[in-house]
Amino acid sequence: MNMGLWIALLVVIGAGAAASLQAPVNAALVRVTGNSILVSVVSFGVGFLVLALIALYSGGLTSIPKLGKADWWMFLGGALGAFSVWGMLWGVPLLGVVTMISALILGQMVAALLLDYVGAFGLPVRELTLPRAVGTILVVAGVILSRF
Repeated sequence: MNMGLWIALLVVIGAGAAASLQAPVNAALVRVTGNSILVSVVSFGVGFLVLALIALYSGGLTSIPKLGKADWWMFLGGALGAFSVWGMLWGVPLLGVVTMISALILGQMVAALLLDYVGAFGLPVRELTLPRAVGTILVVAGVILSRF
């Protein structure tokens, strides 16, 4: 693997670790407020501020006019992210961090297999191979084993 792929893997692994931390941190705030929707709004609000500052500092706001060229469905990422954040913070007190993250990964794997298979959203088509299917089955086993 080339260096760029190793860096990408490390960044994504770091993002996964951040998701594991985000859920219990948000769940702790739910215990304080008693309102998971409010905490989701706060989480997204803080994330928005951080990203807005990064975009402002890095010059990323110059691309705003290009948003007018986007199809409507391209803006659904925020809604999908909102459901993901809320689902994690709602599920973590019931399932624990390990089972919640395992189940989250299972959902991601199943959706990813389908998206790759059909080449959704302009992505390249990738075959559903036996090793990829077995990997997903192993994630199912991981969800089950995470309960023990």
